[in-house]
Amino acid sequence: MQYDPIKRSLGKVFNASPFLRVCFYKMLDVLLLRSWHIRKQLRRWRKSHRGTEACILDAGSGFGQYTHRIAKMDRKYRVLGIDVKTEQIDDCNGFFSKIGLADRVRFEEHDLTAFVDPDKYDLILSVDVMEHILEDRKVFENFYKSMRQGGTLLISTPSDLGGSDSDEHAEGEVHGFIDEHVRDGYNIDDIREKLANAGFSQVDASYSYGTPGHISWVLSMKWPISMLNVSKLFFIIIPVYYIIFFPWCLLLNVFDVNMTHKKGTGLIVNATK
Repeated sequence: MQYDPIKRSLGKVFNASPFLRVCFYKMLDVLLLRSWHIRKQLRRWRKSHRGTEACILDAGSGFGQYTHRIAKMDRKYRVLGIDVKTEQIDDCNGFFSKIGLADRVRFEEHDLTAFVDPDKYDLILSVDVMEHILEDRKVFENFYKSMRQGGTLLISTPSDLGGSDSDEHAEGEVHGFIDEHVRDGYNIDDIREKLANAGFSQVDASYSYGTPGHISWVLSMKWPISMLNVSKLFFIIIPVYYIIFFPWCLLLNVFDVNMTHKKGTGLIVNATK
C-alpha cells in the first residue's frame, strides 16, 4: 500500500490557493491522531514560553503543517523548517511568503545527519522522521548540539509494536503501509538509551496509538488509502465513507490522547538538554 503518493495528490489539490492549503492543514490536524498528540505536547511547552522569544526547529518539515501551527502559536516564535527535498523547501517558502509569515518563518534544505546550528533552539520538533534515518545516533547528537541549555526535543515516531504496519522484511528494508522506513519502529527503551547517550539529561517516552488510536487509524487512514490505491474512483465514495466513520474516529482519538497506554504502535518522546 502506498501512503505518500495519495498524500501528494491531495496536497496538489489543496495547494491551489493559500486558503485551501490552510484548510488542508486543519483537516490533517483533525484527521491524523499524531497531530492530536503533538498539539497536546506543544500546548504544554507553550505554557512556559508564552509571550517570550523562542527559536524553533522543525526537523523534517515536509509540507509545513507543524511549522504553520507553531508560527501561529505566538508572534514571538521564529521557526526554521528543514527537509532534504528541494521541491518541498521551495513550495513552503513560497506559501509562507504568501500568507505573510516569511519574516519569522523560513525553510532550508539540509540533511539531519549533517545539520548542526550550535546552541540555537529552544524547541526541536521531529514528527515521523527518525524512522526514515539509519544514522539516528548522529542525528540525536546534532539535535543536542543545536539546542540551548534547557531546550526541549519533541519526537513522534512509530514504535516497534507494529508502528510501521510491515508485512514483509528484507535486510535493511521495511515494507509496509508507509514506505522508506529503515527500521520497524523504535523500541521504547532503545530510543531512551540513544537519547541519553547523545547527552540529554531527561528523557520521557510514552506510547501513543493504543487500542483506541489503532482502531481510529485503521478506520480513518488505512482502509480509505487502501481503497484509493486500488482505484482513484474511490475518491467519489470517500466523502460518504467519512460521514459514516469520522465521528467514531474523533471519539477514539479523544480516548487515545487522554489515556496512558501500556503499549501502542506510536511513541511520543520528550527530551531535555
